[in-house]
Amino acid sequence: MLRPGPADRAGLDADGLRRLVRDVRSATRGPRPWCAGAVVLAGRGPVIAVEEAVGWAVRYGAGAPEGAGTAEAIETAEGTEVTETSEAAAGVAAAAALDGDATAELPPDQRVPMTTATPFDLASLTKLFTTVAVVQQVERGALALDRPVARYAPECTAAARHGLTVRHLLTHTSGLRPELPLYELPDVPARLRALRTEAPSGEIGAYVYSDLNMLLLQQVLERVTGRPLDRLIRDGITRPLGMTATRFGPCPDAAATEDQRRPWAKADRGMLRGEVHDENAWALGGVAGHAGLFSTARDLAVLCRTLLCGGTYGTARILGPRHVDLMLAPPGLGFGVDQAWFMGELAGTGAAGHTGFTGTSLVLDPATDTFLILLANTVHPRRQPPDNGPRVRAATTLARAVVAGPAGALS
Repeated sequence: MLRPGPADRAGLDADGLRRLVRDVRSATRGPRPWCAGAVVLAGRGPVIAVEEAVGWAVRYGAGAPEGAGTAEAIETAEGTEVTETSEAAAGVAAAAALDGDATAELPPDQRVPMTTATPFDLASLTKLFTTVAVVQQVERGALALDRPVARYAPECTAAARHGLTVRHLLTHTSGLRPELPLYELPDVPARLRALRTEAPSGEIGAYVYSDLNMLLLQQVLERVTGRPLDRLIRDGITRPLGMTATRFGPCPDAAATEDQRRPWAKADRGMLRGEVHDENAWALGGVAGHAGLFSTARDLAVLCRTLLCGGTYGTARILGPRHVDLMLAPPGLGFGVDQAWFMGELAGTGAAGHTGFTGTSLVLDPATDTFLILLANTVHPRRQPPDNGPRVRAATTLARAVVAGPAGALS
């Protein structure tokens, strides 16, 4: 099981780890920093060699921006954490939205310091938990990857009509568009009807990252098991692994996210702290297959260690090794595999992970038995042009800090 330890015990270079922390700290400084605050955690084998908090969990209050861009201009920035090209395109729209920003910085005595125990809105890291819950049902024989979604959730009529399978959803090859503005519809029944009747707009079999895939998988899971997603994740993942800080919101002590108001945002919600940032997850009650979970870096390290150990952690087992391999092997089921656009030099060796729009990311590398969690509130107080530079630098620094030789000597 995980425990803190020095760099040499983890098979990592101490100077490299100091550089990692220094770089993350620098990302919280300057007139427009990458983030208000962050927690970085890195380790190898069972050893957590770095666990540092920098900056502020709450640094800003609600501002009074003038001349900000419209919600329509920002909309293209959502759901785009998957490719460098799409991030660059989204950054153009987001940059326009930041013009005239006059968000209020709180006096120092009103700010909330970041700590290693601060929970974060995980945003799309929630997808990893939904993926594990799906693969658990595959392992138990309740789901089959290549059977139609309609077999399990016939109410998903568009998926039935187009022959979409569970695998299509897990691998983002369903042809569904990246996002559907469910938050604009009047109530949850209308939002679910829109989701279930949304037809693919692209080529089925071609990769297009879409939140709708995970929302449909939530429908499948809840239909097959008769249990809501939050309970499935709690009973099947977080409780057995002792991840007591991981839960769907509200989470009042979380790091703040966005001052979400029109015209630059899609809803008038004010400064968000402890409420899910994603508008569709919010519109669906806070529990969604693509977003809604809050967690800490230490809890996410447990998930990383569990997957690196073939699905077990201590005496707990959430998956068998064969199904962990099924999930993490290229092209990956729900996990991005070897995505150099945010994994830096950790990519290319079988590394897997994901990012979240709020500033979260996670990478685990089976080849070197290393893991890196970087949780940052990059949308506090306002979403910015997407920038993966700090993520890439952190992953590359960790990759270069790995000392030659197996991590098995770490005990």
